[in-house]
Amino acid sequence: QVQLVESGGGLVQAGGSLRLSCAVSGRTISSYAMGWFRQAPGKERDFIAAINWSGGITYYADSVKGRFTISRDNAKNTVYLQMNSLKPEDTAVYFCAVLKGIDPRLQQYDYHYWGQGTQVTVSS
Repeated sequence: QVQLVESGGGLVQAGGSLRLSCAVSGRTISSYAMGWFRQAPGKERDFIAAINWSGGITYYADSVKGRFTISRDNAKNTVYLQMNSLKPEDTAVYFCAVLKGIDPRLQQYDYHYWGQGTQVTVSS
């Protein structure tokens, strides 16, 4: 059974940084793309970032481009999201997901496994 566990969320002031981690168990992720999504209260879950199997290709939503960085450590079966210059509008539950393919995609419906999410709250 594949399990994804996100960690690293919390409360931070605007302008601050957080680093989210997503540890995957039950399946090696070395041949899979990974993605991060977020969902704010009352809103749909939105794409944030994705990375291909090797880490050589990344995609970002325009809203986070230049501030967030997705990376992965296949040896640790873990994907990361470094978030800098955080804004109050970044407040949301952040989810990581596994896509059973090598190329990253932007649509949540293409992803096969999901974590439970970690809360990120940015105060003004």
